[in-house]
Amino acid sequence: MSQGIEFNRLMLDMRAMQMDAMAQSKSTVQAAPEAGAPSFSDMLGNAINKVSDTQQASSQLSNAFEIGKTGVDLTDVMIASQKASVSFQAITQVRNKLVQAYQDIMQMPV
Repeated sequence: MSQGIEFNRLMLDMRAMQMDAMAQSKSTVQAAPEAGAPSFSDMLGNAINKVSDTQQASSQLSNAFEIGKTGVDLTDVMIASQKASVSFQAITQVRNKLVQAYQDIMQMPV
């Protein structure tokens, strides 16, 4: 049952981040950026840091399971591993889209 709850929580977190991103993109299109609003590079840096933190947590949990630490369940290890994998794949896709956008912009005639 823990797997279902973790998956549902992960999906809710992803939807919340999507809604936040959509709300921020609408507000930046309609109005000038606020003085305290985070820049795109800050948001991207935070996303990369979160992916790194997720991977480190997964690695630590995996190591704890491997050495036989009590209280570490195999299902928790597998869920953490999948979270790290999905987050890495997502940030890789974001990177690919950014590179493609950069290449498209560079090929535009001036």
